[in-house]
Amino acid sequence: MSRTALITGASRGIGLGIATRLAAQGYGLTITARDRDRLESVAADLRTAGAKDVVVVVGDLADEESAGRVVEAHTDAYGSLNALVLNAGVGTAGPIGEFPMRRFDKSLGVNLRAPFSLLQQSLPLLRTGAAENPGRGSKVVALASITGVYAEAGLAVYGATKAALISLTETLNVEESGNGVSATALAPAYVDTDMSAWIHDTIPPEAMIEVNDIVELVDALLRLSSRAVVPKIVVGRAGTDGYRA
Repeated sequence: MSRTALITGASRGIGLGIATRLAAQGYGLTITARDRDRLESVAADLRTAGAKDVVVVVGDLADEESAGRVVEAHTDAYGSLNALVLNAGVGTAGPIGEFPMRRFDKSLGVNLRAPFSLLQQSLPLLRTGAAENPGRGSKVVALASITGVYAEAGLAVYGATKAALISLTETLNVEESGNGVSATALAPAYVDTDMSAWIHDTIPPEAMIEVNDIVELVDALLRLSSRAVVPKIVVGRAGTDGYRA
């Protein structure tokens, strides 16, 4: 039986890199993002790269109904799930004293509520995938941030949502790793993606972590046996003290 993966934020950056790697390994994929034209183009490329099938679900995870539509589409196409990659997120900066609650609510919805909902609704599929392949189990990979581990001025809300995401993955391991479903939160400093372009005047792209570095970690995690649980991996940038984005 072929392996399957559901990847959010798959149209560019880290999500696209992971989807491309898994396509080359013959995974059946469900991908989601907001831009229909770009997502359809990416799906065509993934099929060419070797994906057994690619299910496209266009949606904004700020919409509370989106998670259900994504999981339903994957269920209809495949019936089980081997890898859930929670990559979609929003980044916003600002000091605590001046941070608008509207932006707070958007950050919380996309960075925490949506991943929780996707995970909750995907658990039956992940348990099925683990039962079908007990030696490897099923994996959840959540893209968090180093700011969820080490506080950084101006990134309180972003860091808080990512800290909560890390806690969520660790709790999932307590509850589900005995059933073959385990999770890892990746907590990198700035990665060279569109999302990090806002800080190029301070940290140039060549000083950031490469997308492929994160892809390599995800690939390795998905190859682990069901006996190994890696709660989180912090990835710092070269030339720093390793405690800041």
